[in-house]
Amino acid sequence: MRSKKTPAKKIQFDPIFGNQLVAKIINGCMLEGKKSVAAKQIYRAIEIIAEQSGKDGVVFLTEAIENVKPTIEVRSRRVGGASYQVPTPIRPERRDSLAVRWVLNAAKARSNNPTRTLADKFAAEIIEAHENTGAAIKKKLDVHKMAEANKAFAHFRW
Repeated sequence: MRSKKTPAKKIQFDPIFGNQLVAKIINGCMLEGKKSVAAKQIYRAIEIIAEQSGKDGVVFLTEAIENVKPTIEVRSRRVGGASYQVPTPIRPERRDSLAVRWVLNAAKARSNNPTRTLADKFAAEIIEAHENTGAAIKKKLDVHKMAEANKAFAHFRW
């Protein structure tokens, strides 16, 4: 039997923009507990986004992350000795975390040019996500295609 659910951690708003999404991105970007280093990179990326787009950086970032959020995913479900990929809707908290994770992973996977910092890569990925292109959007579309392909097993949803 499963134990009781652990309460969700309250993420504090970031100190500069007062935005919870920016705080989540900083936490996702952080390596080895170096939050100040991650914050500098993300804030620099938001500045780059604002320069290139001519809009407010945080608003642009929010719109881009909204484009990356998936609405449905597949989960393995074992029925009668066989495993099926069952499409299920995603909770809002998980949608946020998946979108942030996909954008950060896509930014980190961009070309390993030594002159480009994570801020440059992240800004480029956010701009592409805002235009519905890029690796993070491709990941979202792959997840949606997989769910669409397995629609026949939707009746196994628990």
